[in-house]
Amino acid sequence: MASVLVVDDAAFMRMVLKKIILQAGHKVIAEASNGDEAVEKYRKFRPDIVFLDIVMPPGRLTKDGIDALKIIMREDPEAKVIMCSSMGQHSLVTEALKIGAKDFVIKPFRPVKILEVLLKYS
Repeated sequence: MASVLVVDDAAFMRMVLKKIILQAGHKVIAEASNGDEAVEKYRKFRPDIVFLDIVMPPGRLTKDGIDALKIIMREDPEAKVIMCSSMGQHSLVTEALKIGAKDFVIKPFRPVKILEVLLKYS
């Protein structure tokens, strides 16, 4: 069972993702709605896996999920971060993978893909 941090600015998307993760028998230890919160919660909880939205409102430290990814990977190069993106964000996904994200999932979330990623990285 993996501990998971779910990061998305849309509460509905966090809820959908959380439900899939919990039904798979994993534990959502924290949620965040922007990059700043993502970094803060990562530092506090050290989850096994992070599902991190790419496009989110800017915070004090981060302007989006890519910035949050950079900080998390700099502080913990072993972090298992899975990027969440909408269609048409291919260049951002490619950048995230170069920075150190392990994988990505496309919105709307398909439970099969989420389960596949959880199995692969937990």
